[in-house]
Amino acid sequence: MKLNTRNLIAIILGTLMIYIGVHHFRNPRVYDNIVPSYLGYPRFWTLFSGIIEVVLGLGLIIYKWRSLSAKLLIVFYMIVYLANINMWINDIPFNGTQLNQFTHVIRLGIQILLILVCIWISRCNFSMGKTNKHL
Repeated sequence: MKLNTRNLIAIILGTLMIYIGVHHFRNPRVYDNIVPSYLGYPRFWTLFSGIIEVVLGLGLIIYKWRSLSAKLLIVFYMIVYLANINMWINDIPFNGTQLNQFTHVIRLGIQILLILVCIWISRCNFSMGKTNKHL
């Protein structure tokens, strides 16, 4: 594996995902509070998402699994944004901090950026009607 920008970013993001996933186990109460109530069992969802973050983070670091992990992270980021929406709509503090509208918009921007980075890492091609035989 050649260490280029794409690989370096994947390794950095993978490491951050592992760190965040482990944090779900070290301080689950922070995440339990933002799980949408309609899902029920917040601790389950907190720990489950922590496992997913660790596994997909490792997948980003391991070159063989990088593209698949990045694609799965795209879906994961969209699903877990439900917790951010729940925080925003119901004005739920995160780790004791009440977020303002600007901060919520920044969090949305970061989520979109993460999705775009994962599209780039996975080498997905979303061009209209064209296929890329080199993927």
